[in-house]
Amino acid sequence: PYWQALDYDTIENDLYSEEERKMSSTVCDYFQRWVVCMLIGIMTGLVAVVINICILELTEVKMRVVEQAIIRCVKDSCLYIPLLLWIAINISLVTVASLLTVFIAPVAAGSGIPQIKCFLNGVKIPNVVRFQTLVTKVVGVIASVSGGLAVGKEGPMIHSGSVLAAGISQGRSISLNINTRFFEHFRNDREKRDFVCAGAAAGVSAAFGAPVGGVLFSLEEAASFWNQALTWRIFFCSILSSYTLNFFMGIYHHHPGDLAYPGLINFGKFDGSYEGFELPIFLLMAVIGGLLGAAFNAINYRITVFRLTYLKARYFKVLEVVFVAAVSATIAFVLMYWNSECKPLGQDPNVKLQFFCNDGEYNTMAVLFFTPPEESVKSLFHDPLGAIRPLTIIVFVIPYFFLACWTYGLQVPSGLFIPSLLIGAAWGRVVGNCVNLLWPADEWAQDLSKYALIGAAAQLGGTVRMTISLTVILIEATGNITYSLPLMAVLLLAKWVGDYFNHGIYDMHIHLNKVPILPWEPPALSTNIQAREVMGSPVVTLRTVPLVSDICSVLSDPRNCHSGYPVTDTDGKFRGLILRTQLLILLKHKEFIERSGSGERIALSVFRDSYPRYFPLSLINVSEGEQQCHVDLRPFLNPSPYTVYENATLPRIFRLFRALGLRHLVVLDDDYKVVGMVSRKDIWKW
Repeated sequence: PYWQALDYDTIENDLYSEEERKMSSTVCDYFQRWVVCMLIGIMTGLVAVVINICILELTEVKMRVVEQAIIRCVKDSCLYIPLLLWIAINISLVTVASLLTVFIAPVAAGSGIPQIKCFLNGVKIPNVVRFQTLVTKVVGVIASVSGGLAVGKEGPMIHSGSVLAAGISQGRSISLNINTRFFEHFRNDREKRDFVCAGAAAGVSAAFGAPVGGVLFSLEEAASFWNQALTWRIFFCSILSSYTLNFFMGIYHHHPGDLAYPGLINFGKFDGSYEGFELPIFLLMAVIGGLLGAAFNAINYRITVFRLTYLKARYFKVLEVVFVAAVSATIAFVLMYWNSECKPLGQDPNVKLQFFCNDGEYNTMAVLFFTPPEESVKSLFHDPLGAIRPLTIIVFVIPYFFLACWTYGLQVPSGLFIPSLLIGAAWGRVVGNCVNLLWPADEWAQDLSKYALIGAAAQLGGTVRMTISLTVILIEATGNITYSLPLMAVLLLAKWVGDYFNHGIYDMHIHLNKVPILPWEPPALSTNIQAREVMGSPVVTLRTVPLVSDICSVLSDPRNCHSGYPVTDTDGKFRGLILRTQLLILLKHKEFIERSGSGERIALSVFRDSYPRYFPLSLINVSEGEQQCHVDLRPFLNPSPYTVYENATLPRIFRLFRALGLRHLVVLDDDYKVVGMVSRKDIWKW
């Protein structure tokens, strides 16, 4: 695809200076930024409420229907009927999610974290923050989680919060044909970027009940550009998101005012502690988590390459989703049927799934497969020793691991956090059982919750390779700072082990899609590479006062589909940079010297009103007479864009792009004449 960069650089032209002089104070903008962050937090929390309640209700209905069919068919020996019924329900739900994703908003597939990371890095991902993307994300994640796929609803909350932030901060919706005069000064890429950071943090906060973790996630994993003023506003936004969800979920559970529902997943209260001599066991678990995370990423990489190569047709993508849903349901049903472990009701107060057990008993495999994945994680964390046999957990986690590998990357909205936590908690609990076998008389070895938590952290850290933000998210979600040291050590070691073999899952998907994202550091050993080797040339330039015909000819030539053009005077010396979008607006509004009798120029607000969806040249009607008119570009161009000389090194060019969020960098020779242009793609190739 033809990726474009975002314009984070301020165009300080005559129009900008005039508007600055007219503005008596920036207090209004400062206050509006806080209002926008408040609205983002509240709306993200409300979206999380809708997602959570819909999934709970749909899962409850599905469970009731299938269990009643099983009760009828156990006596009549027709167990194929509940199996087919379960497969039919799951396929119906995931088909809705897949059809919406494939035909309305393909960018809504997956968790959305790689797309948001690219957007905040400065790459314009088509449709990533559109209204239809939000609708597809919300409806799709409800359907895919309720449809029994090995996915979670927490990751998509980050994308949903980002879309809400992008829409609210603009004070309008082009898709819904809503246009207000609110927040019109925020209609540019730079301001939108900051609010999308807040939306991503609000999504994390709503997902895990972790406001501080949300801020750190935006800082560590998502944002490429940060300033100190953002921190407090984003923290305010994150807190509002978590407490909005908390307030409404308390009402839903008939406990108004109860603050026990801060996030979409509730890890429950961890009251235990650990002994110092357990740290080597935790570090060994970190190595296992790093290896399993690397294996997960390697398998998913090969599956994704296969998809990109062979499953290009839309109907193939939908059929794959249907097939995975059918396989997932069949595996779960068969494992529950063959599971010989049944426990008396009341041993786990949250579960009443009899399935193929005798009256008064519940099926332990059904606890893991049939309840929402968040409840399965909670059961693995807090069920006492002996509640689930290790063999049952092993039989569950092995197929679930491969189902999760297969599922991530399907054309449905899906999160990776919960499947990873569930896999890690499962094998972590098995490790806890092994420790208990070695030291059966010691009380510390009987607390399996700490091993499940460490396993969940190791697996998630080994897959996504996050460190500080994930540590804080898990500490906030468990409500226990006691485990901060082992969590920090485990996440760091799991990341190092995983990084030895491959990249994190999000970076892997970014590279597979060939998105020109810029890393934190310039390429190694690149000081000898100079701008003349990196730049694109020859460069298409415009004069300071060109003919309309010259502008039209440059814009209409498919070889010159650039986003910006250097402007030179008659001597060929560089005078500034004009964007393609600016030229289109000047042509549309007939800003010609021969027609400007009144002497009034178009205002900067006209350029903002056209943001972000600009019209093509084919929609502009320029007559033959107007072709011979002139346009004075000097009031509109950026007179002081960033430039380098042709002997500038690649690391210097990289740091300019990375630190300032540039889209274009003009290369000059010793006579101040333009010899080339450097774009994001030119650097990314190196």
